[in-house]
Amino acid sequence: MEPLMARKMWRTLEPYHGMIYFAPEATAAYESLGVLGLDGYFAARAAPMGAVPAEVVVATFFNFNPDVVHAAIPAAWAAASPAQLVAARLGAADAALRRALGESLDGPSIGRAAGLARTAAAACTIAGRPLYAGHASLPWPAATHLVLWHAISLLREFRGDGHIACLVEAGLDGIDALVVHAASGEVPRSVLQGSRHWDDATWDASVLRLRDRGLVTANGALTDAGATLRQHVEDRTDALALAPWAVLGEDGCDELRSLVRPLSKAIVASGTFGFR
Repeated sequence: MEPLMARKMWRTLEPYHGMIYFAPEATAAYESLGVLGLDGYFAARAAPMGAVPAEVVVATFFNFNPDVVHAAIPAAWAAASPAQLVAARLGAADAALRRALGESLDGPSIGRAAGLARTAAAACTIAGRPLYAGHASLPWPAATHLVLWHAISLLREFRGDGHIACLVEAGLDGIDALVVHAASGEVPRSVLQGSRHWDDATWDASVLRLRDRGLVTANGALTDAGATLRQHVEDRTDALALAPWAVLGEDGCDELRSLVRPLSKAIVASGTFGFR
């Protein structure tokens, strides 16, 4: 199986998991525990690892301004326990999926998709994958559509841990990774910089460092060397994420993508991500 299959699977399945970072149900659930705003994102996603210090969240989330993380952690643990936040997140996922997908969650295709995704997730390994390992320690939900959500969450964090390893091996820290991403032209600087809360001075300093390495130009565009390095990171990320998909095989992967694709499209169309 070609490593590119791992990227195809991630792109198709991601909205089914990723909606939790944008769903109003999640914000409300965390705020009901006294964890407000962006603090809820850091705390709820980190909660499966336990009440870890901010440094662990900085390391595993990788590309956020550490100052923002330190503002959220460990203060969030004083407001709510990790177990409370895990439960709140799962409840929010349930509510958001029911809102976005309605009766389609009751169809037989959900059960088949959940079974395939769970089989793939069972092939992931915890060595060197701290954020995945935390999520893998959680019990499986009972509801079928949440089994699918949890399985995709595991597969997503497994891929993400591997991606961070590839970035570190390439000599890119969190903000460098964002600058290279912006330089590719796929996502504007304003979106990446703003969502990860980096100031202009720190961003521009990263541009200068990467320019000195020959990876970007003075105005922040990728050089040929930068494009080659970025492609290497993406290809290695796919290779490190391939094991669970190899277990399903080409036919199983194609079937899972065909089952989840309409669900992902419906979630995007629901406006959960802030756009349609």
